[in-house]
Amino acid sequence: MCGRFTLTLDPVELRQAFDLGEMPEEWIPRYNIAPTQPVAVVTDASARKVDFMRWGLVPSWAKDISIGSKLINARGETVAEKPSFRSAFARRRCLILADGFYEWQKTGTKSPSIPYYFHLEDGGPFAFAGLWEFWQSSEGDGLKTCTIITTEANARVAPVHDRMPVILNPQTSWAWLGEGSGEALVKLLKPYPAEEMVAYKVSRMVNDPGKDVAALIKPQTELGSQVF
Repeated sequence: MCGRFTLTLDPVELRQAFDLGEMPEEWIPRYNIAPTQPVAVVTDASARKVDFMRWGLVPSWAKDISIGSKLINARGETVAEKPSFRSAFARRRCLILADGFYEWQKTGTKSPSIPYYFHLEDGGPFAFAGLWEFWQSSEGDGLKTCTIITTEANARVAPVHDRMPVILNPQTSWAWLGEGSGEALVKLLKPYPAEEMVAYKVSRMVNDPGKDVAALIKPQTELGSQVF
């Protein structure tokens, strides 16, 4: 699964990398984005406007938003058939902007799991393949939410976790928002090339969603910085 990620780049750099349109006025670097928090999302390949949505998909038929905390990820293998996701897969796909993500390695002992940080080798931004929904309360209040699609882990991620988010680079990401067939879209939901990624251990301070500082992505060299 993918339960935490980062988006630390300056909005100008991000706009240039993806050839984005309108950006939110309020923008701060994020080093520990957690479920239920706002994430930067693009839903239209033409306008390429960036909006904020709540992380954790709330289907339109849900009675309340609590279900969103259980739907932060959607498995790519079943996303086209699962009732919670199939409508969004057909009509409401999105890009969730990022430049890194965290995953935890279980130790098999009583010791806490070890957090690792993953990013592209060139340090550039990317997008998670995502889905979004619009939910409306009985009082008429509206809420836009999203989920990150996952796939099997590549060789870089597999020693830490058996799943990873579906990563799309700036050159290929727009196909996800296109008018392709379901079969063509599913083919995009594959592991990112392991050789183009870097991973290293980071501080357990990232376990606290209240911490959001640059120190979180600093390699813990005393533990060994590179995974492989």
